[in-house]
Amino acid sequence: MSGPRQPGRWSLRRRLGLWLTVAVAALWLAAATVAGLVLQHEIGEVFDSALQEVAQRVLPLAYSELLSREAGDAPQHMAPIGPHREYITYVVRDGAGRVLLQSSDAELMAIPAGLAPGFRTSDRLRTYTEAAVRGTIVVTTAEDLGHRAAAVRRAVAALIWPLVALVPIALAGVWLSVRLSLKPMLAFRRAIETRGHGNLTPVATAGLPEEIAPVAAAVNALLERLRGALEAERGFTANSAHELRTPIAAALAQTQRLVAELPEGPERERARAIAGALRRLSRLSEKLLQLAKAEGGGLVAEVPAPLAPVLRHVIADIDRQTGRGTDIALSIPANGGPLSDLDPDAFAILARNLIENALKHGEPETPVEVQLDDGRFEVANHGPVVPADLLAGLLRPFQRGPTGAEGSGLGLAIAAAICRGAGLTLDLTSPIPGTADGFRATVRFPAAPRS
Repeated sequence: MSGPRQPGRWSLRRRLGLWLTVAVAALWLAAATVAGLVLQHEIGEVFDSALQEVAQRVLPLAYSELLSREAGDAPQHMAPIGPHREYITYVVRDGAGRVLLQSSDAELMAIPAGLAPGFRTSDRLRTYTEAAVRGTIVVTTAEDLGHRAAAVRRAVAALIWPLVALVPIALAGVWLSVRLSLKPMLAFRRAIETRGHGNLTPVATAGLPEEIAPVAAAVNALLERLRGALEAERGFTANSAHELRTPIAAALAQTQRLVAELPEGPERERARAIAGALRRLSRLSEKLLQLAKAEGGGLVAEVPAPLAPVLRHVIADIDRQTGRGTDIALSIPANGGPLSDLDPDAFAILARNLIENALKHGEPETPVEVQLDDGRFEVANHGPVVPADLLAGLLRPFQRGPTGAEGSGLGLAIAAAICRGAGLTLDLTSPIPGTADGFRATVRFPAAPRS
């Protein structure tokens, strides 16, 4: 399963998506700024050309007006053909500065007189002046600078406004592209995450980019070495168990035969004591081997399997050895119980230790309640309450609670080691909620999905 996301750590997809979108937006803004500067220059040239052309077109009209006018005539206004906004205005003056002819909005523009020929720029106007007939006719055309600035602003806005729609589109496109590009890496990450707790199968490397392929190869090589080490450890554990059980069983058999052959007396009692010590040694060696297996790995199977048949087999084996199967109240869902990737042998050891611990330390006349469902495995027994300050210590090897029952103090330690190695949770509760006594061990595990 995936680990929790650490605060402040962003995924590669989010980083690429954010920075690529920011880069696209920044480049768009930079391009719009450069385009605005170019537009400002080009618009200035276009409007300057318009000012010059209007002046040259008005000059023949002004010359005709000068020839036809009589002394004392008032300045002539050119009436507009229809309603319109006059962006370029003009005024025609004689050599003395008297106005001869002007456009309809010239008075509003307040075009200054006495301007030298050529282009001039004031605080609010851009003007062009041209003289003819030896300076007796002077034409000045003018344009409000605010008109040019507004034209540039509108042009730049037309370039920037699409960015508002571009950013979410670019973000979606970048996210989709990055997701498709990183899909093999995401599959590789998920495969690595599932290799915890003993699943050491090789990771698929198909489709990985060139930069990640060596990492995948190194991971597979490491998994193969770990797998070999764990298999060697399992083999050693199995061989050790066989080698230890055989001589102990042989010594116990000879001792039991000696007990049967000896007459009643001190010698027979000593033989019985030896037989009891050998039985305890056999149980202790078995527990120690179980603890070694629990702490050595190999607790997760490659293929999920049902746990209910394993639990029934464990209870049947306990009944065959102790005859206390009727003291166990088993509860399994009607659907057959959960599937889990917990190794069946590991679950058998876990269940056996918890059930034997409950039978050993529970009240003789009350049943041990064993429950298995999709989210948990519980074993509960009635008996003396274990103080809260001693509960955590029961998970350590050779630690025992306030009980006079015979035992090695390894059962709960083995169960705790299996839960740690398989990524499960073991909770101990005493007394049982809703009662005044008892002890309950709860193993919580994620059930594997049914196929």
